[in-house]
Amino acid sequence: MTSPANPRLKSLLALRRRRHREQAGQTLVEGYEELALALDAGVRPVALYFCPQLQAPGTGGLLDRAAFEKVAYRESPDGWLAVVPAVTADLAALRLGPDPLLLVCEAVEKPGNLGAILRTADAAGVAAVLAADPVTDWGNPNLVRASKGTVFAVPVASAAGPQLLAWLRERGIAVVAATPHADVAYTEVDLTGPTAIAVGTEKEGLSAAWLRAARHRVRIPMAGRADSLNVATSAAVITYEAVRQRRSG
Repeated sequence: MTSPANPRLKSLLALRRRRHREQAGQTLVEGYEELALALDAGVRPVALYFCPQLQAPGTGGLLDRAAFEKVAYRESPDGWLAVVPAVTADLAALRLGPDPLLLVCEAVEKPGNLGAILRTADAAGVAAVLAADPVTDWGNPNLVRASKGTVFAVPVASAAGPQLLAWLRERGIAVVAATPHADVAYTEVDLTGPTAIAVGTEKEGLSAAWLRAARHRVRIPMAGRADSLNVATSAAVITYEAVRQRRSG
């Protein structure tokens, strides 16, 4: 394909919109590393687009490159783009082992933060990442990019807040709520049992419903002038404390 007006490229552009992703049941993965991880996780692309000129600058094919760069959503595309089936996010489909460690993100808005949380979950061996009252979808291309493709490797699910709280209660999973207004430091509570670490929106934090439902409310000590950390950073700090406790136990 050499024309930026190619109908297939127009269909790729449409997948940047959430409504079209949901209607098509598909999303985009851009980048060699992201696509490789998705393939390792069992994802099978519906379509694959490759632009060799972006891998070998100066070899010509300017029309091919222009066509690819039109649909690329990264600032410096590497020539790989795939259409893949939508991410499965069914709460009922999750299968948990004993003493699971979960991450709950309540209404987190920024795809980049959700992507970073997924990378932490993948690295730390978290059983699943759950979106309560989600604002963005798991197939958002910016989320896929920020997660480096781990959204296809880490089990995820979405649900309304009350439904998710009921699901956790039924399974005896304790909610540990991260909030700068807590009196207890995150290192002072037991995170070795079935645990769901909950973080809230970038601006408001966790809602009153999640704070009331929490077995523990914990804070990360802050020595500077800012009163809180980035939501993805907070999730990573507390998650790795849980990992430390579980390994030492």
